[in-house]
Amino acid sequence: MRFSRNPKRVYGTAAILLAVIPITVAHATESGVSVYPNGVETVMPGAMPGPGGSLLEQFNNFYQANGLVDGNGHNLVPGFHLRVAAVAAKFVHNWGVHVFGGTLVSTAAAPFLYEHLNAPFGEYDKSGLGNSDIETLVAYGKGPWHWWYGVDGYLPGPQYNKNDILNIGQHNFATAPAGAISYLPKHGQTEISSRFQYIVNFTNPANQYRSGHEFIWEYAAMRNVVGKLAVGVNGDYYKQTTDDFQNGVIFRDGNRGRTLGIGPQIRYHLGHAALILKYQREMLVENRAVGNSFWFQFGMPVGRHE
Repeated sequence: MRFSRNPKRVYGTAAILLAVIPITVAHATESGVSVYPNGVETVMPGAMPGPGGSLLEQFNNFYQANGLVDGNGHNLVPGFHLRVAAVAAKFVHNWGVHVFGGTLVSTAAAPFLYEHLNAPFGEYDKSGLGNSDIETLVAYGKGPWHWWYGVDGYLPGPQYNKNDILNIGQHNFATAPAGAISYLPKHGQTEISSRFQYIVNFTNPANQYRSGHEFIWEYAAMRNVVGKLAVGVNGDYYKQTTDDFQNGVIFRDGNRGRTLGIGPQIRYHLGHAALILKYQREMLVENRAVGNSFWFQFGMPVGRHE
């Protein structure tokens, strides 16, 4: 981590502000951050590789926010500027094992992030590994319909320090029942997809902070316009459903977050691989940063593909 100013010089001012507002990378929960980067899974989320097949995905994201708002949408920190660059790899494998009429699938993902925060009390940089994700699910497919249900497990960010103004990831375990569905008629010329999950956070042992439960819906609607090029809309809805607690007491007014993201999405198939460009604008925000997210994604089957 690099501080562009002496941390001792700014710590007193920062500590006063942090007693009232959370300052960190904002994707409400502790410090306005979730273990999951909502808006990431908007490309055929219900479709999984066939039995014995694998899929390698890469996600590149640039997030910028120039505001941090309270529960009424009022800006808390004039001069707040946050920039985040992230790259993540995800591996998906269908074991071909039949379970409950579907097939067993495992996924694993790990993100690496660089963050830069500029605020009235200082300027900070940090980079490192975020919250990794391991998932087990049962996948189904029938004609144009593809769907699955399963459970995600999120691991704590390994570089967390409770005394730092800026942190990479959350320092708690979390689990989430999840599911997705993709409708792909006419051999995938049209796509209508949704992915849902409900995140249950456990306590951060470093500061006894327990973030509230989180509901996340991600969606996409796409249509091929020419050849292998598809365009459409994508986004997400995030809602924290329970209060935050620290040392067994409700934190402030519960610190419940909310946001709605929406924007265009472009997908191009290059052989068996897919290239995706997308943008999401955040609206209706409460207790979080307000910003824009730009994505470049890549997906490619590994080994057997149908």
